[in-house]
Amino acid sequence: MLVTGAAGMLGSQVVIDAPAGVTVVGTDLAEGEFVTAAGVDLTDPAALAAVWEAHGPFTGVIHGAAFTAVDAAEEQEDLALRVNADATRVIARACAEHGARLVAVGTDFVFDGAARTPYSVEAPTSPLSAYGRTKLAGEVAAFEEHPQGTAVVRTQWLYGPRGGHFPRTIVKAARERGALKVVDDQTGAPTTTLELSPALWDVLASDATGVFHAACEGDCTWFGFTGAILEECGLGEVALEPCDTAAFPRPAARPAYSVLDSSRLATLRGRTLGPWRTALRNYLTQDPL
Repeated sequence: MLVTGAAGMLGSQVVIDAPAGVTVVGTDLAEGEFVTAAGVDLTDPAALAAVWEAHGPFTGVIHGAAFTAVDAAEEQEDLALRVNADATRVIARACAEHGARLVAVGTDFVFDGAARTPYSVEAPTSPLSAYGRTKLAGEVAAFEEHPQGTAVVRTQWLYGPRGGHFPRTIVKAARERGALKVVDDQTGAPTTTLELSPALWDVLASDATGVFHAACEGDCTWFGFTGAILEECGLGEVALEPCDTAAFPRPAARPAYSVLDSSRLATLRGRTLGPWRTALRNYLTQDPL
């Protein structure tokens, strides 16, 4: 199986969680412990073909590589489009040619946040940002190239044992400052790579196609998530103040509400991803901050 983005927070976990008997080849632009083939430009069909010839053939691909710098994408939308859409098209076309299954990782940023109940897989998309637009373009490209063998798994608020993410940033800031102000008007479901990665393997092993949502159960705001992080890390004495999004203006608009309805995935797997607070606690046992 091929795993793209294997040097990243999610891709590295996907490689670690490969089922018994599965040989995994990881690709990334960067070198890393979980990368078999580094420096691979996935927007170049010849580069992907070379990986396929040297390390394949592959019967499945989990495509986690992406341009995920949400704010930077506002000024670099052309680059984000190449990485998030063009590369996905190249991979989907190769999968179609070789009869391989494709699981492409998507995002909650394809929604505008106007809903007040969890977004189903059939909900209309309307991204607010360049990042959301380019990720949605990647979904469209994958289904155009390989409709009979593609599953898109959208997730949200992701963090895990490797890489930079919100809990790591918050704990560092709390220890340095002793007081924090965090937005309390954006709602989602914090999701760990430890919960998401096995779900991606389950989708790949199935014959299912189409869109899935994969997020931990429950929801909270960034303020609520921060409070839980501080409590679990023994930093409950840190002063925590809620604020609205306007207090921290950013180049890219964020959906105010992006909770995902993951029931289709739960039906496929026979279980949900864990509750977000339990998943946070489990994560911290592996990666104490």
